[in-house]
Amino acid sequence: MAQQQNPFLLAADNSPALLPLLRENPALASAQDEHGYSLVHAAASYNHPDLLRILVREFHVDVNLKDEDYETSLFVVETLEAAKVLVEELAADVRHRSSEGLTARGKMEAEGDFPAVAAYLATVERYNSDDSVESVAAAAIPDIINPPPKGMKLTVGTMDHAEDVPSQVNPEFRRRIEEMAQRDDFDTPTGQADLRKLVEDAIMDQGLGDERNVRSKRA
Repeated sequence: MAQQQNPFLLAADNSPALLPLLRENPALASAQDEHGYSLVHAAASYNHPDLLRILVREFHVDVNLKDEDYETSLFVVETLEAAKVLVEELAADVRHRSSEGLTARGKMEAEGDFPAVAAYLATVERYNSDDSVESVAAAAIPDIINPPPKGMKLTVGTMDHAEDVPSQVNPEFRRRIEEMAQRDDFDTPTGQADLRKLVEDAIMDQGLGDERNVRSKRA
């Protein structure tokens, strides 16, 4: 009797032998080794987006399956293609934290790995915070105005819609923020500097910086 092939190796190689094996024994699709490593981890790590889709959609494997370090497949992804499939198609949780308290993006940044993927995940995290353009700008505002203008309350990285966001958001500002968020260098120092400048200009245009402007003119 032939020995059963290792499904984790088959997934890493994206072997044509894997799917027949899984369809014969579907329970293997969600199997994990002694370290919690799974087929979705392997497919993500070795950039097999089609295999990821099949595992999650056909075999109903949890895309957020966790290994012994409480890390999901998003923590081992190395390419933008696989990251986008996990996040945009399969709803992987970008805010999940490992046993070390890091998100996938945080781990990549801490280790200096896959900067393009880390930048993409950072952008997704911003938009997922409250699904608003204002949330993207909010992260930059504390660096621009300290203390904030009278009547405007700030929290690091977030704004409450009713109280913290100006009642009238300049449509041009909104459009420019949306365009900037699509830039490849959005999370680089240059991109963030441009964002801070854009937010500063918008604040001054909306009259939130009037008091500071008066002082500067008097100086």
